[in-house]
Amino acid sequence: MWQVVGQSRVVSLLQRSLEQKAVAHAYLLVGPPHVGKMTLALNLAQALNCQGAEPPCGLCHPCQKIASGKHADVQIIGLDSGGDSTDKARAEIGINQIREMQHSSNLPPFEGRYKVFIIDGAELLSTEAANCLLKTLEEPVGEVIFLLLTANSGVLPATVVSRCQQLELRPLATSEVEAVLNQRWGIEPEKAELLARLSRGCLGWALSAAVDDSLLQRRGERIDKLLDIANGDYEQRFDYVTQLVARFSQNRVMVQEILELWLDWWRDLLLVKLGCNDTITNIDFKAMLVDIARGYNLAQVRAFIHSIQAAGEQLRQNANPRLVLEVLMLSMPGRSGA
Repeated sequence: MWQVVGQSRVVSLLQRSLEQKAVAHAYLLVGPPHVGKMTLALNLAQALNCQGAEPPCGLCHPCQKIASGKHADVQIIGLDSGGDSTDKARAEIGINQIREMQHSSNLPPFEGRYKVFIIDGAELLSTEAANCLLKTLEEPVGEVIFLLLTANSGVLPATVVSRCQQLELRPLATSEVEAVLNQRWGIEPEKAELLARLSRGCLGWALSAAVDDSLLQRRGERIDKLLDIANGDYEQRFDYVTQLVARFSQNRVMVQEILELWLDWWRDLLLVKLGCNDTITNIDFKAMLVDIARGYNLAQVRAFIHSIQAAGEQLRQNANPRLVLEVLMLSMPGRSGA
């Protein structure tokens, strides 16, 4: 059975394609981190190679090997899957990885019916790697399927996007995530509610946080840092920019996660100012948010929310990170007591 949750539209489309033997040679799976892209990709790889009556059965030998990452014909290409040893290669999916994939794709399947190549984080392809991939997508061969996973299709070359069938995975409703956590995985109601709100509709993150306490601990540390910066002077803020820029060169995702946390926090302040306390995300910090909200007026909060959104978009478009983050720090309001 399909393991991905809450993506019935996409699953139905893929099932019809499998039944009609009309599977595309390349798919672009688009959605935020942890929304289920990798789960869906592995499910499709299982369905293509499944020996059961209703693929993907999850029980046959090929399905189990794919689930455990041991199937010879299913390969995942990403930042952690090899490539050059230079610093740049660690921040990008390099051309050597794509060349290796290209060579492998020209060989017949070893133990299954289809070869499936999953490119995890396709937005991290270097320019050279993307151009190399394009040549492969333009000349599909035999029983080979390419699955590109991305959180931001806008930064991929339009020529690559046009060679793929695009499938959008949308975040789940908070209530749906909460119900799944509580009913399917037996997580206690209070924790399920918190994780559901923090997940932004991405069940994968909520499940990870349910078993890995370090994720919530890291969130708490980032909120503490946010509060220090909000109460600090410009020297402290610019020192923090230096730290973020250093991280950005190695891990862009981490910096975007920090900005998303900031966005959630300031949205919560806005909701508190509007009297919508029951709809905030950070419910475990409710009393603190109510207290802090007294120090800002509505216009300040709204303006800074727009500043965070603009900074995130500019970083996704490869703007100068130091300049973007310094402008963001300058736009952060001081507490006025309004």
